[in-house]
Amino acid sequence: MSKEMLKDASLHMGRRSFLKMAAIGASFGAGSAFASSDSIRPATEEEVKNPFPGSKRVKTICSICSAGCGIIAEVQNGVWVRQDVAQDHPISEGSHCCKGIDQIDLVKSTQRIKYPLKKVDGKWQRISWDQAVNEISEKMLKMRAENGPDIVEFLGSAKFSLQQAFYFRKFAAMWGTNNIDHVARI
Repeated sequence: MSKEMLKDASLHMGRRSFLKMAAIGASFGAGSAFASSDSIRPATEEEVKNPFPGSKRVKTICSICSAGCGIIAEVQNGVWVRQDVAQDHPISEGSHCCKGIDQIDLVKSTQRIKYPLKKVDGKWQRISWDQAVNEISEKMLKMRAENGPDIVEFLGSAKFSLQQAFYFRKFAAMWGTNNIDHVARI
């Protein structure tokens, strides 16, 4: 290659390379801004001390799936306030999956539905469990009568025990379909 061709090649930068370099430069700039300001500081003694005095630590297991990973739940006045991984647990060996880490937030979420709801005239209304089960079963039976049993797919849960999985599979067979899968594959 001639010197002229090398000079032209070194001045040319593709779009992808330019975007990568721009991202690296922006990250460095943002990191430098935080490092040179007071936005990052050591925690105070007040922030470090236990926010839940008098709480007790209880060994339990995660209920997200049936693996049974260990959790140390911190409980104060009968309320689960904080959690930690069980370092000595034989299944999880001191770690959690992303769902297990978030277990406490699932339980304490203000968006958690605790009873059946039905949308009526654009607003959610609380209904009884009997009404919910009856309405859902009527709709399912109507769908099966109109379209056949393969209109639905049954998705099993990671929380199922062996016996629950057996009964779930039997229910799908009684419904008349082989469309059954496990939710972990989604």
